[in-house]
Amino acid sequence: MAKETIETMVEAGNASAGPPLGPALGPIGININEVINTINEKTSDLKGMKIPIKVIIDTETKKFEIKLGSPPTSALIKRELSLEKGTRDGTPVGDLSLDQLMKIVNMKRDSLLANDIKGAVKEVAGTCGSLGVTIEGISAKDFISELNSGKFNNRLE
Repeated sequence: MAKETIETMVEAGNASAGPPLGPALGPIGININEVINTINEKTSDLKGMKIPIKVIIDTETKKFEIKLGSPPTSALIKRELSLEKGTRDGTPVGDLSLDQLMKIVNMKRDSLLANDIKGAVKEVAGTCGSLGVTIEGISAKDFISELNSGKFNNRLE
């Protein structure tokens, strides 16, 4: 049973038969519209975000499976705060509550490198710092220092 895997990024809820999917799926002889419709159904709740996907195709039966990756952490932060982009000059562009940060941590938990919840929170906080997003009204760097001191231990889920 020969399988072929196509990995790419698509805009959630808005995949199309154009590049990158159409040209990759066409030569395999699979129903492109069926694949596109399945991807759009599975990603409709994250509409507008870029999401990594894998289309795994059995080349003999033409059956396929769609595996969704997790959107980039920065995209989740920007979505949570309704931001179009981060900062270029270090000026704060938004403030994330710890509850919002935990929501993102829980969404990304399987793809983060951290071994524990505190490490996962630090990873997401680091991305906040890169975007110019403060957490609980303080810079990401100061938030991580306070996290290390144990200030937020009782609020980590």
